[in-house]
Amino acid sequence: MTGISKTQQGFTLLELIIVLLISVLGFAVVGSNIASGNQSTRIQAAARDIASALRYAHGQSLMSRQPVSVAINLDDNSYRISNRGKRYPLDEKIDISVTVAEEEFTDGQQASIRFFGDGSSTGGRITLEWGKQLRRIDVNWITGAVSIHDSAA
Repeated sequence: MTGISKTQQGFTLLELIIVLLISVLGFAVVGSNIASGNQSTRIQAAARDIASALRYAHGQSLMSRQPVSVAINLDDNSYRISNRGKRYPLDEKIDISVTVAEEEFTDGQQASIRFFGDGSSTGGRITLEWGKQLRRIDVNWITGAVSIHDSAA
């Protein structure tokens, strides 16, 4: 029988520690990317909710031939549709700014965009900011069309 030298097979403790350290660093990078994606997802969801409320109000005003408005409350980050009693809260970390006609801005930090039975509206812009994330919702005053943009360009 020939002499077969047996060599130790396996990993040293140092090699295992290096692999674990690399894994922990990788998970930390993935975790931070998920957290920033969550912020982006939440502000996008808020923009879609407000745009949906604006489109709903536009449709209701066309069907009823009566004015319907969406009121944005800047004090408590919420909005309300005039023909519904419910208040819809938004994440308090989102900074909201609204550009509307002067007569649509009331005391108490509440701004409204009103839609009329002929399809027109008072128009306006709602800007949502959260850190580096920005969404802009525009309402055309002639057609009442609602659009969402990802930047303030």
